[in-house]
Amino acid sequence: MIARHPFGIAFVAGGISATGFAPLNLWPLTIAMLALWIAILMQAQSRKAAFLSGWLFGLGHFVVGLNWIAKAFTFQAAMPEWLGYVAVVLLSLYLAVFPALAALGGWWIGRGRPLVLTVALAGMWIVTEWLRSWLFSGFIWNPLGAVALPLGRIPDLSMVIGSYGLSALLFAGAGGLWLLCRKDWRAGLPPILLFAALALWPRPDAGLIPADQPLITVVQPNIGQQDKWQAGYEDQNLTKLAQLTLRADDRPRLIFWPEAAIPDYLESSYPARYYYGRPPELVRRQLASLMKPGDMLVLGALKLEFDEAGARAIGARNSVFAMDARRNLLGRYDKSHLVPYGEYLPMRPLLSAIGLSRLAPGDFDFWPGPGARSLDLGPFGKVGLQVCYEIIFSGQVVDRSNRPDFIFNPSNDAWFGSWGPPQHLAQARLRAIEEGLPVIRSTPTGISAVIDANGTVRASVPMAQAGRIDSRLPQAKAAPLFARYGNILPLGLALILLLSAIAIRLRAR
Repeated sequence: MIARHPFGIAFVAGGISATGFAPLNLWPLTIAMLALWIAILMQAQSRKAAFLSGWLFGLGHFVVGLNWIAKAFTFQAAMPEWLGYVAVVLLSLYLAVFPALAALGGWWIGRGRPLVLTVALAGMWIVTEWLRSWLFSGFIWNPLGAVALPLGRIPDLSMVIGSYGLSALLFAGAGGLWLLCRKDWRAGLPPILLFAALALWPRPDAGLIPADQPLITVVQPNIGQQDKWQAGYEDQNLTKLAQLTLRADDRPRLIFWPEAAIPDYLESSYPARYYYGRPPELVRRQLASLMKPGDMLVLGALKLEFDEAGARAIGARNSVFAMDARRNLLGRYDKSHLVPYGEYLPMRPLLSAIGLSRLAPGDFDFWPGPGARSLDLGPFGKVGLQVCYEIIFSGQVVDRSNRPDFIFNPSNDAWFGSWGPPQHLAQARLRAIEEGLPVIRSTPTGISAVIDANGTVRASVPMAQAGRIDSRLPQAKAAPLFARYGNILPLGLALILLLSAIAIRLRAR
């Protein structure tokens, strides 16, 4: 059957492999489909056939895994949902190039040698995922390693080899399965036993958060994207946030609100006409009225950038502000990794002329910030900030020269459909494990969560529900290897795998 329909089977296998991601978490299907894909590549007779098999596998993989973008597209551009699925396919046509390159490289090194092909493909997958994380601004949503989160101690290894390195272990399981199906016991048994041992090794109990850790409150107001920016909804939305923030307890807390929690500007230096009758002093007074002495509030809001004369806004920043109960702004973080066609429009004059300005509405674009940054919040420690999908970029979420005590990931998942939020949460859990840091997530509609430094979700508010989390801040761990050296470690693993594949091939001659 593979010989008769290799390309069709590769496409179907790729689509089924994506069911291993959240929310389905059908990881055995991912392992089985990777094994089937290796079998298809083994039978490829040319570089063209190997590349096409990889591209079709990737196409199916991304179309299924990224289906939530169709829903996001309708919110951002106010276009019909069917056109959103066209956007999913177009994006997948590009992203599929990376599995195609992995397939081409793996086939070229390992053609005709089953074990060599498996090892080389694992190494190439790491390299191509790393390329996908930065090439053309990068889009590394759903790295293959996210499938491993339910698998015992396997995700813990991301402390050393990062999430990209976890894909090598998934290929070990898939390659071992395929080799056993070929009755190659000598080559297939060691990797499948290693995979099974790590996957079945249970993780230890999370334990209690120490009583001397700071108190935190995470707010999820359940404000839909359709209501967030509509005129007249400002007071209603603020009321929802306020009701979930107020409490009788006088102990100081660190309060977290979502990305772009309020439409108002908090800084005082803008021309009066930009405040729409709500001056920043009034807004900060309203926010402070929700806080007890000693509280701090960390929330998403917008910042404007002006021309040299200071009279006309020419840009904006998607920012996070920290504010104390005395109405003082303590610091600001500007989102660095912006969403193309969402927060800015590449080649705006050209694309606006052909009507695509609807993808990034407004007269000007968001401007990127300088990158990962830590803010000192005094008694609450240092917070590292990553806004929304910035958290998906492995190795780029922390300022290593000023390591924080935890990461705050304010997000707006209200337009991510039903699959996007659990996938977003899964990737935040991987960052917690890699960096050895707790991750706090606050979103308008879910999934808000408190994640400890082992990647365990300590508390969460489900999608489409209003709620709050009252907790203590989980402790940070000593910086693991990945937190110190970053993606040089998975790339080093990829190099070892590729050199090993070449050595095995040369030895077999």
